[in-house]
Amino acid sequence: MTLARMLAASTLRQPEATAIVDGDRRLSYGEWQAEILRLAGGLHGLGLGPGDHLVAVLSNRLEMASLYWACQTLGVIFTPFNWRATAPEIAYVLEDAEARAVAYEGRSAEAVLPAAAEVALPAERLIRVDQDGDGVAFAELATAAAFDGPLPGDDRATSLMLYTSGTTGRPKGVPRSHAAERTAALGCLAQLHYRHGEVSLGVMPLFHTMGVRSLLMSAFLNGNFVCMPAYDTETALEMIQAEGISTLFLVPTMFHDMVHHPRLAEADLTSVTNIAYAGMSMTTALVESCAATFPDAQFSNFYGSSEIYTFAVRNDLADNPGSAGLAGMGQTLRVVRGDPDERVGPDEQVPVGETGEIIASMSALDAFEGYWKRPDADQKAIRQGWYFTGDLGRFDDNGEIYVLGRVDDMIISGGENIYAEEVEDVLAKCPDVLGVAVIGLPDERWGERVAAFIEPASDAASPGTLDRYCLESGLARFKRPRAYAFVRAIPRSASGKLLRRHLRTGDYELLTDFDNTV
Repeated sequence: MTLARMLAASTLRQPEATAIVDGDRRLSYGEWQAEILRLAGGLHGLGLGPGDHLVAVLSNRLEMASLYWACQTLGVIFTPFNWRATAPEIAYVLEDAEARAVAYEGRSAEAVLPAAAEVALPAERLIRVDQDGDGVAFAELATAAAFDGPLPGDDRATSLMLYTSGTTGRPKGVPRSHAAERTAALGCLAQLHYRHGEVSLGVMPLFHTMGVRSLLMSAFLNGNFVCMPAYDTETALEMIQAEGISTLFLVPTMFHDMVHHPRLAEADLTSVTNIAYAGMSMTTALVESCAATFPDAQFSNFYGSSEIYTFAVRNDLADNPGSAGLAGMGQTLRVVRGDPDERVGPDEQVPVGETGEIIASMSALDAFEGYWKRPDADQKAIRQGWYFTGDLGRFDDNGEIYVLGRVDDMIISGGENIYAEEVEDVLAKCPDVLGVAVIGLPDERWGERVAAFIEPASDAASPGTLDRYCLESGLARFKRPRAYAFVRAIPRSASGKLLRRHLRTGDYELLTDFDNTV
């Protein structure tokens, strides 16, 4: 049972039910399936077939979702990537994925076109969605003769490849099979208690595991996926009321902005009966605010990753706000010694109540099998049938897991993974910077904010100067530091190793305290 067959079953079950809304465009399951088959025919006409990668650098819109399903129909591997990424980042993904085609829109064209040129992707393999320019028009592909070939039948084949940040700052491809994706979506439906015909706010990016999961959950139960290309709180509140949104599966930053919006009291949120978050930690204060804002909604914390979708789930979250819950269906979790400098084994468990690294069983049916062309990453993350999450956590006496931070130095801000060394590499090239170290600091809205500690090389170093330098150097806007502190010396060990823990504990000499105005 591949994903295309799941959609076909939903279409036969309720062809007249509304499947997707994008602004003024509303399609039933029957109408959407017909468009998807025409689009699949268009892609087939471009020469795309089973096992090929189509990279989609698009926001959440009808065309992005249609491309996803057309790829499932053909057996093409849907490979979405962040539309806010820079040209070098996109060029890396195009080359790494061995992309046969790339889809782009106006907001991503400035980065996609030079990236495609760099990897010599031919113009006939560029799919433009909403503008004139290089490549074939999406609208042309969507009016091709409908694909009438057999639907893919091997659920072990790769359906999707997500990119997640790597230890060198380069993203890692995470191939996922139809079976793993199907299991992930069904497990999410069951554990978040979704109902038939739910109306979902489709705002989590479709290049993110939460976004893809929302799309699949909606399709499996004849739900209505309401597209929101980019998050805006006031617009989200309006859409909840106008479309009768019943489920919100968001990152905490979005919930934060929603519950603190000045016009929240004017919004009618009574249609919302199910809320859940994932992607980063939520503060106790925000949990309490969400529970008060949506008093009649089920409220859950869903803890997982791109590699293994479900680690743990906590329903009735207001009863225990700090908990990530119990291990998910078919999953087994352990907490082992958390030491990034040693190769800890899966049997080196710590006692209940003690902190260590959370690891998850690779035998779970929603697990990936390994990274794309990255044996080094496999060796680091997968040991003796266990996936090492990189998260610090502890168990309580009831078997619930608590996530306490990262073993390494990945910063999770607004649900986006940002690697400290990538930001440091940019700032270290600035002539006004002698030394730099980057960490994540707690932030109520973003979960963490990127903070840079700078050893200045000149008096010209300032937050404004360094912020401009990051942007001019091509660092994606969401990765740049939002706070700067100037220090006499970056703390290092005798061997010259950066001691980030000293930055977190305040063991350094300040020249100028944090400037958070960037």
